[in-house]
Amino acid sequence: MNKVIDNKAWWLVLPVFLLVAFSAILPMMTVVNYSVQDIFDASTRTFVGVEWYQQVLQDERLHDSLLRQFIFSACVLLIEIPLGIAIALCMPTKGRWASACLIIMAIPLLIPWNVIGTIWQIFGRADIGLLGWTLSKLGISYNYAANTMDAWVTVLVMDVWHWTSLVALLCYSGLRAIPDVYYQAARIDRASAWAVFRHIQLPKMKSVLLIAVMLRFMDSFMIYTEPFVLTGGRPGNATTFLSQTLTKMAVGQFDLGPAAAFSLVYFLIILLVSWAFYTAMTHNDQKS
Repeated sequence: MNKVIDNKAWWLVLPVFLLVAFSAILPMMTVVNYSVQDIFDASTRTFVGVEWYQQVLQDERLHDSLLRQFIFSACVLLIEIPLGIAIALCMPTKGRWASACLIIMAIPLLIPWNVIGTIWQIFGRADIGLLGWTLSKLGISYNYAANTMDAWVTVLVMDVWHWTSLVALLCYSGLRAIPDVYYQAARIDRASAWAVFRHIQLPKMKSVLLIAVMLRFMDSFMIYTEPFVLTGGRPGNATTFLSQTLTKMAVGQFDLGPAAAFSLVYFLIILLVSWAFYTAMTHNDQKS
């Protein structure tokens, strides 16, 4: 008896496909179109091929911003991933304290990005901010608006404060999904806490850690609002990341062609690095 294949279910996917096409594919095609044209005004455009791509790839601003971006994302991952795992391991598993900890950890994630920058802008001021006032009373010279290292460290600490909760909550969910039978076997074998973490908890958390690393890399590599509100990219260009450089080019200078090429290079960098992360971690998971 021949099996009847009903393809009507594909009609249910059509609205999602149209939404994705409208919100992602069509704007992307517009950017691609702009990246190969020299736009003088709404009616005057000249095809220039890959000229803007060559100009962008030779731009020192891109090189400097890209280096700062990779250093910042690497610092974010090196701090937030281990810190998030440690916090998740210390969180209670049952009772009211478990619920209270989950709520407290979720609070920073609920604050809008521009508010985060404003909070830390006030927090770090020596005249009215608790952090700046305390450091000045301790005799420590601190000025994120004038000192390059202070600005860099402040942006990094601000990001750690804002997003470590996400890593901790993901790791906490992974820990809670581990069956009790593994812990029972570890107690029977008298395994140490380090052995339990290394051979039971960490392997079982690989999937959520992959998600955490991917999310934090992509988000940190696209950071814009927080450092823009806090320092405006200053002092100098110490906290000017790729997104701010792109915004200055597109909005400040109105160089739509180079900005479109810049944005596509930016997108490809994020895509390639994320793919490399995903491939490396899934390959390691398959080997183990």
